[in-house]
Formats: sequence, structure tokens, C-alpha cells
Amino acid sequence: MARTDVIYTLDAASALRDKMAELHPAGVMVITDTTVASKVLPGLKLPDHWHVVTFPAGEEHKNLDTCRSLWDAMTRSGMTRKSLVINIGGGVTTDMGGFAAATFKRGVRFINVPTTLLSAVDAAIGGKTGIDFGGLKNEIGVFAPAEAVVVDAGLFATLPPSQLLSGYGEMVKHALLHSHDTLSETLNLDILQADAASINSLLEKNIDIKQSIVASDPLERGPRKALNLGHTFGHALESLCIHRGHELPHGIAVVHGLVVAMILSHTIESLPSDYIHILASLIRNNGFSAPAITCDDYPALLDLMGHDKKNAIAGRIMFTLISAPGHPLTDVEISSDDIRTALDIYRDLTI
Repeated sequence: MARTDVIYTLDAASALRDKMAELHPAGVMVITDTTVASKVLPGLKLPDHWHVVTFPAGEEHKNLDTCRSLWDAMTRSGMTRKSLVINIGGGVTTDMGGFAAATFKRGVRFINVPTTLLSAVDAAIGGKTGIDFGGLKNEIGVFAPAEAVVVDAGLFATLPPSQLLSGYGEMVKHALLHSHDTLSETLNLDILQADAASINSLLEKNIDIKQSIVASDPLERGPRKALNLGHTFGHALESLCIHRGHELPHGIAVVHGLVVAMILSHTIESLPSDYIHILASLIRNNGFSAPAITCDDYPALLDLMGHDKKNAIAGRIMFTLISAPGHPLTDVEISSDDIRTALDIYRDLTI
């Protein structure tokens, strides 16, 4: 899989116009949610002949029914394989819009324009597309790289702090996968106060880390599994919160997952404990709060981790760990007893 063309700009509308002149698509469909349609699209001043399709905002709409409505719209508008889809929005939009495009007529080109920091560093990059199914995140999907990704940090201006922190959580994960110096540089950025140019500058370095990993293993059969760092517990916590009616931003859940992963990395791979305390402090002092869990939640969390699609064998729980920043270890099977012990420590450190 070739590296996706990532365009860093402070003028997304101009970047899109330039890309259209290069691609010459036979028709353009814009997919976005209702919130982005009202807050972002007016400022982009899209051409009138581009067909805009909206769906209700929210993770609960990232499902087969919404995807069917997108395919219906593509059919009605007469889209062909030479057409182009532009997904403008957060991770729900780029995941689902990319999946709808990749499966319509066996593949229509698409461009992602992330409007959240999380989508810019996570969902919009790397070629993963999909929808939620059966209460599990991204259970159905395909690998399909975007034709291009237009990254404009100016589009993040209306995001609430929790969404900026969510994207920042994934940036911290990428930094851990690269080096101690990159982690320090990332932690030195005050994401809630930084201007668009500063965010774009760090994003370019951060996204390049992910692009390099993806290029080496586009179908996630080996090295790309490193990107799951923090996700085994993070996804389980996120799913548990959803089941209980509290939607936890993905990147915030990942930071909590990183703490658990660092605890296991310390006990199993001798990672210095400093990294545990750095991330636990990030949670306590920088707004990365999540609903507290108790021992009574462990069975549900273990069950959710057992259903994680990263597990090679159903029911056996695999983690990505690190022996040091920049040195990931993938497919590390962890016993339920070790996970329970790590969760006890996690709870003590993050309260």
C-alpha cells in the first residue's frame, strides 16, 4: 500500500480545489454528518454541483443502516468508479464514508478531510474503514487507502476540549512508538492552547510515524499491530462506557489503555516505571478523566478484551507492549490474572 498523499494546509478549501484539478473526477459526493454540515461546510464554500449527503452525528449512527443510506444516495446520483467521495468530518465519517466508497462498485476513490484532531491522526490515515456491528466497534470493514487526506488544523477551532484531548491521546501513543524525544516533544505541546500552525507542525511529524508503520504492513499482519498500543483495554473501556450510556472519547480511552499497557510493559518487559507515572499524571492533571471502574467491572472488561478483533485466537487476550519507547512488542498474550493485577494498579494510580 503506497503512502497516502497527506496535504498540510491552513486553507482546506483551496487544497481541495487543487486536488480536484489534478484528479478530474466524474462527479463528486461529499459525505458528512449534520453537525459538520452546519458548522464547517459553510466556511469551505464547496461548489454547488457537488452532491452533499448528511447523516445524523454520533457513533450510534456508524452502522449498517446509515451505510445503506449512503449506498442508496450513490446509486441515485449515478456515481461510477470514476467518481469521487469526499469525507468531511471526524472518525465516524471517515471510517464509514471510506467503507461506503470502498465497497460501492468494488471501489470508488475517496478523500478524507478530518475535522477533528483524532480523525487527523487516527481514522483518516492508514486505510482502515468500517462500521460498528453487534455492539462492537469497527467489526465490519475493509482496508482501503484514501486518495488523499487534507489536514487543516484550522478546522479544529470549534472542537470542545474533550475532543482535542482525544486526538492528543493518539498523538501520545504514536510518540511512544517512536522515541523518548518524540514523546517529550509531544507532551510539551499544550494542545488546548496551541494555534493551528503549531498543531499542524507537530501533526506532520506525528502522522509520518503512523504512515511509516502502515507502509511496512498495510494489512496489519505484523508490525502495524504496534498501532494497537493502548487499545486492548482502551477499546474495552470505551465499549463498557457506551453500554452504560456514557460515550467516552476514543483517544481519552486510549490514554487509559496506555497506562495499563505501560504497567504490563513494566512487569513483563522491564520498561522503566517512569513511563507509567508520566501517563498516569497525564490522566490526573490534564482532563483525561473517565468513569471509574471497580472490581465488579473486571468480568465485563475481560470479556470485551477477549472479543477484540486483534486476538489471533478467540478468547485469548493479546496486548501490544513496549520494552522502551520506539521498541514495540506485538501479540503478547496476557493472562486474566495479570490483567486483573494491572487493573488494580491502574485504579490506584488514576484516582
